Amino acid sequence: AGSRLQHEYVPSAHLSAACTCLAWAPPEGRHLPSKDGPQRKKRKSEVGEVDKQLDILAIGTAVGSILLYSTVKGELQTKLDGGHDSRVNCVRWHQDNCCLYSCSEDKHIVEWNTQTCKVKCKWKGDNSSVTCLCISPDGKMLLSAGRTIKLWDLETKEVYRHFTGHATSVSSLMFTTVKPINESIPFDGITGLYFLSGAIHDRLLSVWYIRSDRKEKNAVMSFAVTDEPIFVDLTVSEVKEEPVKLAVVCRDGQLHLFEHILNGYCKKPLTSNCTIQIATPGNDGDSTPKPVPILAAAFCTDKQSLLLVYGNTSQPIIEKVSLNTSEPHICLVRDIQKVLSLKTDAALTKVKTPVVNSDTKVLVPGIPGHSTAVKTPASGKEKKKNKRKPGEIEESIEERLGALDIDVSKVKTPGGLPQTDSLAVLLVQGLESNDAEILNKVLNTRKENIVKNTVARMPIYAVIPLLHELTKRLQGNPYSASLMVRWLKSVFTLHASYLSTLPDLIPQLGMLYQLMESRVKTLQKLSRLHGRLFILASQVAASEAVQDVPEVNQTAKLVYEDESSEEEGSDDEMIADKDSDENWDEDEEKEEQSDEQDMTVEKEINGDSDLEPENESEEE
Repeated sequence: AGSRLQHEYVPSAHLSAACTCLAWAPPEGRHLPSKDGPQRKKRKSEVGEVDKQLDILAIGTAVGSILLYSTVKGELQTKLDGGHDSRVNCVRWHQDNCCLYSCSEDKHIVEWNTQTCKVKCKWKGDNSSVTCLCISPDGKMLLSAGRTIKLWDLETKEVYRHFTGHATSVSSLMFTTVKPINESIPFDGITGLYFLSGAIHDRLLSVWYIRSDRKEKNAVMSFAVTDEPIFVDLTVSEVKEEPVKLAVVCRDGQLHLFEHILNGYCKKPLTSNCTIQIATPGNDGDSTPKPVPILAAAFCTDKQSLLLVYGNTSQPIIEKVSLNTSEPHICLVRDIQKVLSLKTDAALTKVKTPVVNSDTKVLVPGIPGHSTAVKTPASGKEKKKNKRKPGEIEESIEERLGALDIDVSKVKTPGGLPQTDSLAVLLVQGLESNDAEILNKVLNTRKENIVKNTVARMPIYAVIPLLHELTKRLQGNPYSASLMVRWLKSVFTLHASYLSTLPDLIPQLGMLYQLMESRVKTLQKLSRLHGRLFILASQVAASEAVQDVPEVNQTAKLVYEDESSEEEGSDDEMIADKDSDENWDEDEEKEEQSDEQDMTVEKEINGDSDLEPENESEEE
């Protein structure tokens, strides 16, 4: 009633498969009245009321075994094995004896004896998988459905009636009446009863009539809903005039209520008398109201009020709503956040979050520092006893921890860097979980030595996934590609022998090879382009450098003349002139003769015979 989690059963993952279906066993000590049949145990509304009696829960699993779980003891009671070798689709308890019926994807129906935990009987129920079961109110017949619906005699295990069924696999089956409407005919326990069926992806719920003859196999009437039905509950009509009330929860989160007296054939599908939806108020911050999905609904014992389950499956909210079917549409406004925040305080959970202090040191595998230095207490002290003396005050936890005195300062970590062995572990974890964050952290390592050690310590089976990951990253950013090449080099040098043993190596590494080929092909062109651009760039730079240099002024800023040296020079010149005047004529004649000889030689060489007039005059 308080929407609080009362019990939680978590199957251990390696021993058990996922739960596919479940059913409450009839309460021990008192038999359920046959009026409600197998539906009674399915109702959430009844769970609270018959809480003391309801104990055993049958859970069908995806691997074919059935677990019997005791909610009172809070433990697994037994496991029924050997009946099915595929997913269990539906389990149903017989209301009178301790039998349990189950159907599976393996096309078989199994009758179990829950006392001995053995298979009592097993027979083929359909040509395809059997998805749903339902036991008749008197407990002598069994309805089974895959796509077609069959009614079985439980004593002989023979088909009593066939019904057309649905185009898709049936998800719900239940009897809607416990007595035939025509009371003049003697009742044999099954003839004259109506039952209801719903199927996946089918927006029509069909009602079928069990006749005394085998003529009619089709549905007598149908109820139309807006989406595939996921949860169906009904009130069984016990009196002739009493209508059947039907609550259907659809996948779109709406609840449809139908009220109809079952009295024979009806051609048109019946629409709902009332549709219930739940929405958020949409006042704080977000102005638009959002729909809240209804997950399940069940009638209370008074048949006038409903229990609604809405919200999300991990934290559902259960609420009792009284019905007013005069309005065709009802929208309930519920502030789901407020309810959940109140609920989480009192919710029961098995997960404990540790309180971590800022001073606490968490040790990660691979980082040295597991061996914390523990100081031994002084030899003079006696060993303290745990028992306190009457007058003594209890020590605080702080003092006790102080007595242990774990010296954290001695524990050294190398600058917070992860070691190579932890990198190898991280890399494998990242590849298995496909976690980009972990992979980025590991693959962005630049140090050649760390890369080599990591690849060397990697398990063999992770080599190919690593190569695929590197290939993917090589196609991206050129910056990341340059880092990936280091990893590739290490992988190929260290694991070449393993890679050469793989039979499908060519398809595995084909993409990488093509990628490298295409990159290498463009290298030559790129290097040519690079060379040309380099020449251009250097010329542009040189010309700019020349323009920037200022012109040098050629005129001398200072001329220094020495007087004494000039006078000496003039004296020398005078003496030289006197000497030269005497020898002037001789020298001149000699020079002229030598010049003429030179000219004739030149002419002979050049091939010129006579002197040009101009030259002659110049010579003269």
